[in-house]
Amino acid sequence: MKIIVVKIVSKAYLLIIILIAAAVFNLFLLYQDDKSGISQSQSIIRIGDVKVKAELISALATSVANGNAEDKNELQKEIDEVQSTLLKIKNGGNINGQEISVIPPALVLDYNKVYSSWENYKSRALDVEITSVFDPEATNAMNYVLQKNQDLVLLTDNLVRDLDTLDRNYNAHKQIAKDLAECAKIIGQQSLLISIGEGENTQEILGEKKLQFEIGIRKLLQISTEDLEVESVGMTHEELEAIPRENSESLRKIDPLWEAIQLRITILEDRALLSPEFNIAKNKMYEQKLILFEDTDRLINSWNNEITKEGSEGQIIIQILLIVDIAAFILVLTIIRKSLLPLEIISKALSKVKEGVYGEKIEYSGTDEVGQLVTNFNIMSDTIKEKEEEAKKTDIAKDEFLAMITHELKTPLVPIQGYSDILLGEHLGKLTDKQKERIEIIKSSSETLLGIISDLLDAQKLDLGQLRMKKEIKNIKETINKAINSLLPEAQKNKIELSSNLLDLEIEHDPDRIMQVITNLIKNSLNAVQPNTGKIQVSMEELPKEIKIVIKDNGVGIPKSHLKELFKKFYQVDATLTRERGGSGLGLAICKGIIDNHMGEISVQSEINQGAAFTFTLPKLASHVKSAVNPT
Repeated sequence: MKIIVVKIVSKAYLLIIILIAAAVFNLFLLYQDDKSGISQSQSIIRIGDVKVKAELISALATSVANGNAEDKNELQKEIDEVQSTLLKIKNGGNINGQEISVIPPALVLDYNKVYSSWENYKSRALDVEITSVFDPEATNAMNYVLQKNQDLVLLTDNLVRDLDTLDRNYNAHKQIAKDLAECAKIIGQQSLLISIGEGENTQEILGEKKLQFEIGIRKLLQISTEDLEVESVGMTHEELEAIPRENSESLRKIDPLWEAIQLRITILEDRALLSPEFNIAKNKMYEQKLILFEDTDRLINSWNNEITKEGSEGQIIIQILLIVDIAAFILVLTIIRKSLLPLEIISKALSKVKEGVYGEKIEYSGTDEVGQLVTNFNIMSDTIKEKEEEAKKTDIAKDEFLAMITHELKTPLVPIQGYSDILLGEHLGKLTDKQKERIEIIKSSSETLLGIISDLLDAQKLDLGQLRMKKEIKNIKETINKAINSLLPEAQKNKIELSSNLLDLEIEHDPDRIMQVITNLIKNSLNAVQPNTGKIQVSMEELPKEIKIVIKDNGVGIPKSHLKELFKKFYQVDATLTRERGGSGLGLAICKGIIDNHMGEISVQSEINQGAAFTFTLPKLASHVKSAVNPT
């Protein structure tokens, strides 16, 4: 084996020398051509960036028109950058440390077209920025319908109840009242869909329901429907008996309210929420953007053609480099082929092992060092296969047992908690204080058992890599405060001081899982401190690339000999105490799994009778500090 390694190393050194020589030769040949071509390439890239910036400017202009005033400065900044870039391409200069080549004289005409198209596009974008997106009259009508529709729904429901007491002679009236109630709800739904730009044929549906409502209300009010197209909505003209006055109070309230709503619905039928002026301005901006893109592409193509014409000498250099590279590649391939041929079979077999295929044997008849290596590999492969099969059986048995036991444990907990709540609510009769105390113990014990089951499931998911994380950019202070507030009653009950000093900071994290970590650590501290004198502080520190969160208490502390094992599953510093207080020995292991999944670290420092300080970090990533330290 040693001889094989020495040969491979020697040939590897030779290979490196050949590659270095080829690289030096390539760099020497490319230096002269690259120096002049880099600046032109940078110019072409910057021209291409104009298209990207134009897309961004279009989005920002639309955003400002929608009322996002904070994008106004960003819009002006992007416009200024494009303006500066085009001027530097014309006159030469430096952008972000890169030298920009002056536009060749032959391309000045194409450049002028791009600049002119840019000025026109900029003007159109600024027109969009100052144009209102929504039609004021349609918007006001929409707001009115949405505000008053709830009143209409309530009144139609009241009308149904008013008519329910009448005899069978008023069955037609009752059905119309029910239809009016349904129409009122649909009108509200369709109006809401129009306001958010969702749904299909919403305006047509809204108009149809308006007509149905008008026909129904007229029939109940004994007003003629001859001027309405009742057949278009599957209804007929009919005259109904007058409703007794004592049953028509809701009907009298509906009539004026419906008249006001009907006028606004008519506006919504005829007009869209988006203003015509905005659509026109936006379409003009889009058309000018296409012209800008076309002129930009023309300039890029012309410049590339110019570089091609000037690059005849560069082609010769490229051909020389190609010949050298081919020769070096052939030489390297020959060396690799000869050096690694004896190990090729082993390499393929190792690849299969890496993919999880065990038990396959390598056929090799030689008795040299490679033969010995093959023999050892075959033995290893068989051993791994046996161990893997044993591990699979063990895992299957473990998973089946855990799934069975957690299911069986959860099943009786549901009725236990449910009946506990029913009893405590005294739905089945009054309880004495002693009875309530015992039932509270039952409920508390079932909740503790449910927590242990949840810990078991989370621990299993961590082992299998299936613990789901829903990360989002949210304020970490809000997440931590929710966890703290949920435990404040317990702390106050035992007269334990629970305080915090947090930063108002947004980072990417899973709020529920981080709350789980904070809650678990604070609960541990609540168990460790003494009532009346206990103090727990949650603090946060911002570092350059991460934030550090510390939960510190003045409790009994943890022996140093236990600190290294603390985050292992089922590990308990004091088994008797843990069982007394309902611990599972899984909480800290789950915390570590959650923090590891967030690419952070968790640790603990503690001294006996001096308290403990649990610390974990979270990467800031796309974080945004809103303000300085803001103690809660």
